[in-house]
Amino acid sequence: MKNDSSMCRAKRLLRVAAIGAGCFLSVTAIAASADERFTLTSPGLADNGTLDSRHAASAQDCGGKNVSLPLAWSNAPAETKSFAVTIYDPDGARGLGIVHWVLYGVPAATTALGEGGPPPAGSIGGINRTGKDGYYGPCPPHGDAPHHYVVQAYALDLAANALPAALDRDGLITAMKGHVLAASSMVVRYAR
Repeated sequence: MKNDSSMCRAKRLLRVAAIGAGCFLSVTAIAASADERFTLTSPGLADNGTLDSRHAASAQDCGGKNVSLPLAWSNAPAETKSFAVTIYDPDGARGLGIVHWVLYGVPAATTALGEGGPPPAGSIGGINRTGKDGYYGPCPPHGDAPHHYVVQAYALDLAANALPAALDRDGLITAMKGHVLAASSMVVRYAR
């Protein structure tokens, strides 16, 4: 009987060890997949960091040079056919929000947008707060608390030329429904 009970105990310990090892492998796999998720960054600028004034608008005494911020992304899903990028200020217009940049049809081979650089060939500039395409830098009212600018990148299963020109942010979001493979965002702040 002692041998049977020792044998049963040994089997139970082996099962517990196997389950523990399985849990460890699962946790390791989860950690590895977290490191490999689609990620948006702005080189030299931390999430929730403060924008340099050169990124602010140059019109209306905003004090900037209207230079778009550099963006980079990594670990896009293998099925990605294009990217889209938006910058939105939910604090602007007294909480109604202001769209600062809409860019889509960015080719799948692209992994970064250079500071102040032209958009990649073939990409489509959507409509910003001025009713035009392109980047329009922050210009919060004097004395406001720092506004939060939500920078978002989307990996899409849509070909770069799949969407029509001149979409605003709302139109882009509607057109992307059901086509977003992955998304990542960061927040940057700015005040005058």
